[in-house]
Amino acid sequence: MHLQTNEAATAGPLSLRDERCEDERGFDLAMAGYADGRYFKIRSADSHVSRQSASQLLKRRYGWRGYSVTSLPNDQTANRITFTATDNNVTIGTITVGLDGTEGMGCEDIFEPEIATLHQRGLRLCEFTKLAVDPICSTKRVLAALFHVAYIVAHCIRRYDMLLMEVNPRHVRYYERMLGAQLVGEERINRSVNAPAVLLALHFNHITDQIAKFAGRPEFAANERTLYPFAFTAQEQDGIIARLMSAQPPASLSMN
Repeated sequence: MHLQTNEAATAGPLSLRDERCEDERGFDLAMAGYADGRYFKIRSADSHVSRQSASQLLKRRYGWRGYSVTSLPNDQTANRITFTATDNNVTIGTITVGLDGTEGMGCEDIFEPEIATLHQRGLRLCEFTKLAVDPICSTKRVLAALFHVAYIVAHCIRRYDMLLMEVNPRHVRYYERMLGAQLVGEERINRSVNAPAVLLALHFNHITDQIAKFAGRPEFAANERTLYPFAFTAQEQDGIIARLMSAQPPASLSMN
């Protein structure tokens, strides 16, 4: 997949104020392409409209399996940052970066011993959570774009070391294959959704290495069966970082 910056961004730094005046759904970070030549946008979900739309997608995707899910809070916070993928202003994907801090992480509710062990190793931890993608779209391409932007914020900007993901046991092989994640917490019941869950971990150094090898090379996807060939190139990543940092940086993007 060829991933490119949007036209507004190529003209110069994208200000948060300017983009919000144009679209109340949030400010654009990048455009990413489908195989058929259409494009979807990756946005920071700063507005009420964008967060409400992301919450509706989460409820649809979790609800059809009989799971419950709480809506996103009204605003971004310093340690909870949500991004969306949109196609013609319709939300087709969302992910939230949860940074370990005073609020803690959601996965600590049932995986506290495992997380304490990781803390003892001196690792700065974060979680990728509230992930949902509309199945009508090109799932791999949308997932790759969402994960890459989440990685940029958590590792490139905020300097965290490892991501954690609480997933249903039947999805373990998918994330092992697509990202290189490893199982670190055995199956338990997540009381908030009343469903089984395991804990996966992935060091950001591995993601950095894989992006360097495969990003922007979709022709490798047939043999390299991961999300990394659909990731942003180094130049595109630099552009996303610049737009995040130039958009009157909210507290959620400030360095710890």
